[in-house]
Amino acid sequence: MSLVTQIDADIKQAMLSKDTEKLSVLRMLKSSVKYAAIEKGGADFVPGDAEVITVVRRELKKRQDSIESFTKANRTDLADKEAKELTVLQAYLPAGLSEAEMEQIVKDAIAEVGATTKAQMGAVMKAAQAKAAGRADGKTLSSLVQKLLK
Repeated sequence: MSLVTQIDADIKQAMLSKDTEKLSVLRMLKSSVKYAAIEKGGADFVPGDAEVITVVRRELKKRQDSIESFTKANRTDLADKEAKELTVLQAYLPAGLSEAEMEQIVKDAIAEVGATTKAQMGAVMKAAQAKAAGRADGKTLSSLVQKLLK
């Protein structure tokens, strides 16, 4: 089942169970996916799982930033709301890679590109992100690449 179909099914389930918080998050996610699809290929474009994962990661990043801001401002009520939304969104991401798996992917990407300095970090990141296929966030990959390219 594609992620778009899964989101639609979960929206229906949230409606039936009257889970308004989850329903709100899923509707926002569906809207974001639709906007991304329109940007990419027009109104009739149906996004694949890779595009949906990209949108989910973007929304997760927004929630993490909001949690950080609300925590700094002592607004725990809003931070808790964002944390709940974060857990709903995480269900749509593939299983993450372990630290060892990510390190191996980065090492393979460095070998593939033939990188020896940090000046070649962009090429290594591109190769590593392609190999990770959405199962690792860019920030973690970037720090690993920086660590391994001295």
